[in-house]
Amino acid sequence: MNLFDVYPLFDVNIVKGLGCKVWDDKGQEYLDLYGGHAVISVGHAHPHYVEAVSRQVAQLGFYSNSVKNELQQQLAERLGRICGYPDYQLFLINSGAEANENALKLASFHTGRTRILAAQKAFHGRTSLAVEATDNPKIIAPVNANGHVTYLPLNELPAWEEELAKGDVAAVILECIQGVGGIRMATDEFAQGLSAACKKYGTVLICDEIQCGYGRSGKFFAHQWLGIRPDLITVAKGIANGFPMGGVLISPDFQPVYGQLGTTFGGNHLGCAAALAVLDIMEQEQLVQNADEMGHYLISELRKMQLPHVTDVRGRGLMIGIELDIPQADVRRRLIYDEHIFTGCSGTNLLRLLPPLCLTKADADEFLLKLRIVLNHV
Repeated sequence: MNLFDVYPLFDVNIVKGLGCKVWDDKGQEYLDLYGGHAVISVGHAHPHYVEAVSRQVAQLGFYSNSVKNELQQQLAERLGRICGYPDYQLFLINSGAEANENALKLASFHTGRTRILAAQKAFHGRTSLAVEATDNPKIIAPVNANGHVTYLPLNELPAWEEELAKGDVAAVILECIQGVGGIRMATDEFAQGLSAACKKYGTVLICDEIQCGYGRSGKFFAHQWLGIRPDLITVAKGIANGFPMGGVLISPDFQPVYGQLGTTFGGNHLGCAAALAVLDIMEQEQLVQNADEMGHYLISELRKMQLPHVTDVRGRGLMIGIELDIPQADVRRRLIYDEHIFTGCSGTNLLRLLPPLCLTKADADEFLLKLRIVLNHV
């Protein structure tokens, strides 16, 4: 049996990691500025994380959600305190797509409505409602195209207010920094106006913090830069540093109803141990602050360097887009195969940086030097 071929793969077999570095099966070291697509939050193979996960799996890796799991409550209390939402409730699942799927369902249950507003270029996942709210017709199967979603331009508030005024919108779902969409950021004015309009018309505001959250932007959540307080917040990726996990933070305005939501693997013992270890490390090593500082440094240096082919640098914290006037594919290949640096991408012309939040200045300087080398020779 062969694998179903859904990803174009680089011919590199990564077998080991430590901090912001990974190694292939030939012993070659790489600087990881991709973080497994923003998943590695506290660094590869952090000793505290390894110890916590190993200890838990040796004791109990899984039991069902039909019995009490004290690790879930510990995680909810710790996360609420650290992220600034101690009064919210937490529903744990397995992925970002599931988080958005369940958030959209909660919004529909809460309002009794069926329509959703999402931003153009949004990416919210690949499950039924989540993919319908993703502005990419190539990945929306006919069975998912149910007409629930209206896409609107980011930061053009009047268009959103006009739709909300119709009174039939269950939810607005918003990435405050679009990831797949090219590191496009919501403005303060737009976000605050949208939040006010949602309140006015009884619409649930969902902030998708799956990629831009969990410290990546230099605050715990990207929406906290904008002065808004959403009704639902979705998280995944960095929550457990590589263990499959997601969650929905739910406003006190929502009351649980048995049977509406459920999960087999969500919030399992091993996942909770991993997520608690992540919060330990983030606090002890001040990684949210580090993301802010290293992001400022990288963005400032990239703008000052005036590198050939770079037309724009944008982002917040360690979520950075470098727009090029040439296709990114060849630049990315050269960074990997010649300079041994992993980056992400968006579209045809954007390099995307999503490194672990433990990135050091030395790591940043190594990247800046090698990016200059590559761009001077393409």
